[in-house]
Amino acid sequence: MKDTAEDIVRRAAAAFNAGRVDEARRLCEQGLARAPREPMLSHLLAAMLFAQRDATTARFHIENSLHARPDNAAARLLAGRIARAAGDFAAALAHFDRAIALGPQRDAFVEKARTLDQAGLRAPAREAWTAILKVIPELQEAAARLGRLAFEDGDLAEAASYLERATAGDAPASAWFDLGVVRQDLRDYGAAEAAYRKVLDVKPDHAEAALNLGIVLQESGESDRAMGAYASAYRLRPEMFGAIAMAFTSAPHGRLWLDADELRRELSR
Repeated sequence: MKDTAEDIVRRAAAAFNAGRVDEARRLCEQGLARAPREPMLSHLLAAMLFAQRDATTARFHIENSLHARPDNAAARLLAGRIARAAGDFAAALAHFDRAIALGPQRDAFVEKARTLDQAGLRAPAREAWTAILKVIPELQEAAARLGRLAFEDGDLAEAASYLERATAGDAPASAWFDLGVVRQDLRDYGAAEAAYRKVLDVKPDHAEAALNLGIVLQESGESDRAMGAYASAYRLRPEMFGAIAMAFTSAPHGRLWLDADELRRELSR
């Protein structure tokens, strides 16, 4: 008795989850050789290929699955993600809109907002993230993206409000870094220092945060502590030396270094 498509899907999924990727792929391909139009196998194979960063082949298989099951919301979501990864934002948005029409769900709305954002459609992206935040107020990603967009539009107060909301709990280093930049531009150097230190707590190898920490410490008149932050940035990324030298010599509380090698030695201590 031959395995059914459901049997193959279960075995392939179990193999993939256990790390036996080649076995999982082989099972799907063997199943599709017998039943080329089987949508479940095409969907699973597309998901595995996409996880392995083979978006081109994944897209072929998810489109094959959708040909048989055009109203499968999960397949629409995967197709949208794959299209977005390929830079085809129009197709991605079409898939997410279809998923939303099939039955409004959180993932589809969030994926649509991400796609609008990545496509550079700023006004629709802000509208989409704002709508999501009203329904899912705990979604830090929405607050973080609205903060970033507000910052890029020059609205520092609004940006700070959103980013403070985004960092109210556990948050990625990127949100803390954006908050530090906004506070720095607002000349709230103490609060900016706190944000950059949080970045380095979350991601100790964040060289840009170390550099900016040095700048805000220097702006606060704390040149010695600034040197420590600059030294950290230099250790993390030596190619930032030019930016460090410019920051150290241009701020009101900076120092004048006539010898670049002397500054390098100081940063290396």
